[in-house]
This record gives sequence, structure tokens and C-alpha cells, in this order.
Amino acid sequence: MNEDLAALGARIDHTNELLQRMLVEVAKTPSTHAIFVDAGYLYAAAGRLVAGTEDRRAFDLDAEGLIDALIDKARSIFADSRLLRVYWYDGARRRIHTAEQQSIAELPDVKVRLGNLNAHNQQKGVDSLIRTDLESLARHRAISDAALLGGDEDLVSAVEAAQGYGARVHLWGIEAPEGRNQAEPLLWEVDSQRTFDLEFCKPYVSRRTAAAYEATGSRPTREDVRFVGAQIAAKWLVSRGRDSLMELLPGHPYLPGSVDQDLLVEAEGLLQYSLRGQADLRRSLRDGFWEHLQTQY
Repeated sequence: MNEDLAALGARIDHTNELLQRMLVEVAKTPSTHAIFVDAGYLYAAAGRLVAGTEDRRAFDLDAEGLIDALIDKARSIFADSRLLRVYWYDGARRRIHTAEQQSIAELPDVKVRLGNLNAHNQQKGVDSLIRTDLESLARHRAISDAALLGGDEDLVSAVEAAQGYGARVHLWGIEAPEGRNQAEPLLWEVDSQRTFDLEFCKPYVSRRTAAAYEATGSRPTREDVRFVGAQIAAKWLVSRGRDSLMELLPGHPYLPGSVDQDLLVEAEGLLQYSLRGQADLRRSLRDGFWEHLQTQY
């Protein structure tokens, strides 16, 4: 009996020693935070506050400068914590990066995650991406704190999921000129709230002149635009499939309205130039598109 008690005591001592070592290691592990940015909310709220409009085409946003400012702000708030990365959530047609989104993706410590963008320029799937990342990082103890810049009520489930695994979620927002631009249920669920005012946002938002609104950058040549049309056709063959695009051939030289609009929007993103009211360039765009398709069939 005494031997059994001695053995049991030894096992208990060994277990306590292991627990003590584990606690020491945990104490050595630094806290980690991440920043989650709903770009749709950011552009709309900052544009409304600084430029008086939510239309992205009417103003420029210095995303790199603003991201650096957000990282600095997080560093001051989470003083004893290290940054995991900034997650930047935005919408794009068929989830193909625009030139601006690609430049953001190339920034250090930034991960761009794309939802879809429908015909009405509304983001689809962004909230679910935020929830997936928040929940996964919290579940794997990759973060202890999450700074969430957004305002949609659909983000409540993302907050609850992360908190369920022990992470603290801090809601960041942009000052609204009138009323609120964040859903009350979201405000109720988070662990803390912080609002960035006009003084904080103003250095990173500038309204475009009327000329810049219509055409950013120098005017491309017809051959430049024709090449972009062919480039988009090649992408669409991969993403949409040959059968889908083959259905367009009987309608040559005309494109269905929705397809023509998608082509225009994607081309403007690649060219960084507005083709609205540029009839000759839009014809070149369609010509390049059709020429590439016809070489494939």
C-alpha cells in the first residue's frame, strides 16, 4: 500500500512539474494581434467623411499610408503584442485583382482576400471570409486580439466565433458625418470600440478633379486597349469556360449588356483609366476581345 501511495505521489509530482513548465512557456509566448479591414466599409465611410461621397471613382485613397497608420495605432494599443498581419477584404469581379488590389497585396504584412462583386458593384462573400479567418486564427490560438474595421451586422457571427475561442475583438470604425455607420448589434458584441475621426483619415483621402474622375492617367492608345481586351478574353476562357464564351459567338459583333459591362469595368481596372464616353477606345476593347475569342474557335 505504501509503495502504491509513493508511486501515485511521484506521478502527481511529475504532472505538476510538467504543468509548471507549460505555464512558464506560455508566459514566454508573446501576445499576437491581427487587423481585419472590410475595404468596402472603409472606402464608403472614409469617402463620405473626407470627400463627401461613397463613390470610389470620385476620390483616391492612399491605402499603403492608411495601412501603416492602422499598424502604428495597433502597436500603441497592443503594446506588448506582435502583429501577425493585416487582412484586407475587398470585392472584385470573378475575384480577379484590380491593379490597386494587387499593389495592396504586395505590401509587407498584408493579405488581400477577395469576395465577388456583382453587377451592382455590391460585395458578396466578404463577411464569410472575415468570419472564416477570425474563427480559424482564434481556434488555433494564432491571435489573442483582433482589430476589426467594419460595420456590417453580418459580422456579429464572426465576432462571436472568435470570442468563443478566447480571442478579444476590438471594433474600429470611421466617424460618420451624421448618425452611425456601424450596426448596433455589432457594437454590443465587441470587447472595445474605437472611432477614427476626420483628422486621422484626411491625409489618406483626396477628392479627384472632374478630369481625373473621367480619366485617370494618360490616355491609352487603341492598340493598348485592344491588347487589354484580348487579355481579358484569355482570362475569361480560363475562369468562365470555353462553352460559356462560345455562346457569345453568334451575337458578334455585339455583346450582352451584362458581359459588356463586366468587360468595361475590368478593362478600366487594368488600364487605370476611365473608358466612359470614349467610344473609339471601347470599340477597340471589344475588337480585341472578339479577335482573341475567334482565334480559339
